Amino acid sequence: MTKDHVLAILKQADTYMSGEKISEQLGITRSAVNLAVKNLRQEGYHISSSTNKGYLLEENEDLDLLSCGELLSLLPKSRVDHVICLDSTSSTNNELRKMAFEGAASGTVVIANEQSNGRGRRGRTFASPKNTGIYFSILFRPNCTPPESTTITAWTAVAVARAIYQVTNIYPSIKWVNDLFLNRKKICGILSEMSVENEGGHVQHIIIGIGINVNQPTSAFPKELQNIATSIYAETGQKVNRAKLTAALIEEMDKMFADWPAASETYLEAYCEHNLTTKENMAIVSGNNQIPITVLGINNDFSLKIQYKDGRIENLSSGEVSVKFKE
Repeated sequence: MTKDHVLAILKQADTYMSGEKISEQLGITRSAVNLAVKNLRQEGYHISSSTNKGYLLEENEDLDLLSCGELLSLLPKSRVDHVICLDSTSSTNNELRKMAFEGAASGTVVIANEQSNGRGRRGRTFASPKNTGIYFSILFRPNCTPPESTTITAWTAVAVARAIYQVTNIYPSIKWVNDLFLNRKKICGILSEMSVENEGGHVQHIIIGIGINVNQPTSAFPKELQNIATSIYAETGQKVNRAKLTAALIEEMDKMFADWPAASETYLEAYCEHNLTTKENMAIVSGNNQIPITVLGINNDFSLKIQYKDGRIENLSSGEVSVKFKE
């Protein structure tokens, strides 16, 4: 953690910081500070040094690293203490599940720069290339039963959209239940996994996995997916600082947990305002079949009010729908 704390100090300073001041502030030796600076330089940070002045972190817009050190410059230390940053993992949800059963606190976050086996809904894979996206899982321990927790995923879509807007000034659209879109292409998927007590039937924990395509160029996506999936950068030309977006995401998810379930009306209003599901031609996906439907609206419990061609009306609370965009 020494390297992370040194980085946070240098990022927050607007001038040179002496090695002596850094060592006093962190309660470590000058040699430990020197070693941390050396390691940061090896990672690509441009750090100037002067015998009389100390160290200065120079701006480098091409460097977009996601680490606890980056987050420490944006969030309180008490919050980052519950964030685990990994260079690579098979799945952040898998990592956090192990920690959840070992007693990790609600709000614990696992982030990775890369996933080798990222997962989406219905057993699909979620491509997670290194150093371009945000692969993020957060633990929630609500006091509720499974039926009472069904709105969490939809609320998360609103929280993620707000975080993206906060950093980029772009508010993505939401496709029911929980995908985020830009220009009719998917930029974010959300996967919620629940553990329930055998006795009593209460929720032990919910792990919410969030994958955001941030800085991938269009060429990073296979040709067969380029009309379906995209990134913030590919659609807007805007390079996004992943650490800033991750910090905003943590803040919005913390706020969501504090708001749930009392602020349902507020989240439902935002969900409906930015939802594209009610504005396009739709179909229910059932195996290899797609059943045409008309979406009549979104109910107060975030379920989908739909009508079949034969006139039957139904509330859809789970499953998958496909958007048939109007030309």
